[in-house]
Amino acid sequence: CPLFAILPLLSCFGLNMLIYSGTMVMCADWYHYDLTTSLDQAIPLVPGWMYIYFGCFLFWTVNYIMVARINRNDPDTFYRFVAADMISRLVCGIIFMVFPTTNVRPEVTGTGFSVFLLQFLYGLDQPTNLFPSIHCLVSWFCFLGIKDQKRIPAWYKGVSFVLAVLVFLSTLFTKQHVLVDVAGGVILAQICFMLGQKTEIWHIYERFGTKIEKKINS
Repeated sequence: CPLFAILPLLSCFGLNMLIYSGTMVMCADWYHYDLTTSLDQAIPLVPGWMYIYFGCFLFWTVNYIMVARINRNDPDTFYRFVAADMISRLVCGIIFMVFPTTNVRPEVTGTGFSVFLLQFLYGLDQPTNLFPSIHCLVSWFCFLGIKDQKRIPAWYKGVSFVLAVLVFLSTLFTKQHVLVDVAGGVILAQICFMLGQKTEIWHIYERFGTKIEKKINS
């Protein structure tokens, strides 16, 4: 991972945690909307999808570092990606406060490691801040960040697309999210990625990153 990319990537992670956890605490006592539909209710709870749901953190790490690495000689493209990622989190924060969401989780029964993981997740993560799904948003960013890169082989672009879709499904089959949450995450990622590519917002991050890189190399 190029030196200039380390702090921006850590900043993406930090902002994500701040927005997600901060708004959850701030809006804890507010009215939350349940967007569950009859179609969502028809989707079964399948604990085995927990392996995908938790495994996506490795997918995110690999692809975000890959975006930095393949753009080590073109930092502008990387900063556009970072700008898009951070904008998406800020928008998520606004939505989480203006339109808090929740759902009713099913009772988890049975045995096995996947059941244990699901029970652990339910105990760790509150059913709030669901729309848009950050899981789906970040997974789609992982695909968008590499899909137009000529240095990335076509097979890995295909793998990234499939992994992103599997993450979408995992959020549904674990009952962490509903269909509109998934759609919201994908659409928001697409819009923010376009903003990063088509606007000059990325210069804010470029100037900041350049200063940090100079200090590291001095």
